[in-house]
Amino acid sequence: MKLRFLVLFNFLFLCAQAKDDIAKSIYDYKLKAQNGSTIDLSQYRGKKIMIVNTPVNDETARQYFELDAVYQKYKDKLVIIAVLADDFQIAPGSKKNPPPIDRTYAVSYPLAAKLGVRVNDMSDLYKWLTDKNYNSLKDNDVQWDFQKYLINEKGQLIDVFLSKVKPSSPEVIAEIEK
Repeated sequence: MKLRFLVLFNFLFLCAQAKDDIAKSIYDYKLKAQNGSTIDLSQYRGKKIMIVNTPVNDETARQYFELDAVYQKYKDKLVIIAVLADDFQIAPGSKKNPPPIDRTYAVSYPLAAKLGVRVNDMSDLYKWLTDKNYNSLKDNDVQWDFQKYLINEKGQLIDVFLSKVKPSSPEVIAEIEK
């Protein structure tokens, strides 16, 4: 009986401790940038932040350049942070292997180093973005590359846009302009 109690106690203690590792605020996160510097999200207080998981290897620049155009237009009130992820190795239905080398895109917004965005290897940032217990908006799963998380000027998650929603779509622009 004592052994069961100890096992249960340790399990509950470890679960509670793991939850405490997740930052309370988006501004508590510091990400390693692709260039080796640090992206401190606290420097973006007072601006909207769009966090987008982007593929490490992609044969098309799909949304990179569209994200850059939105960033250029709204950079006084919005920062876009692309988070490299390789959780989605190939396009759905594709029989091709993923490209073997990382590509570099000429974009003007910050580009974070690779983070896990899916359950098996999810980073603390993405735990915050996908769990209502932390983000106070809703539970959600990262469905595919280019899923967009929009955070308001107060550090609150206000919307999640799936990859099929383009960065310049009316619903995204309306949230940025609010």
